[in-house]
Amino acid sequence: MIPASKRRKCIFKTSCSKYVYEKTANEGFISGLKAFRYRFHNCRSEAHLIENPITEKLQIILPSHHILDETEISEKLLKTKK
Repeated sequence: MIPASKRRKCIFKTSCSKYVYEKTANEGFISGLKAFRYRFHNCRSEAHLIENPITEKLQIILPSHHILDETEISEKLLKTKK
């Protein structure tokens, strides 16, 4: 087992399992499957946390080139940057 201090930190505010569960419960199996695929392909170490030079807020650029605002980024990840 990997020690907690060495584990990767989730980049999303809502955990992947909770996000996929909520999508599946509220919108059906296909929507849940799409949510799983999106999270699986974007929850990688290639995501980059940046400070937007215009708004001065933190954002994360995902491997799919989607950009998430602070409201969607994990609190733990935000604390490491501030």
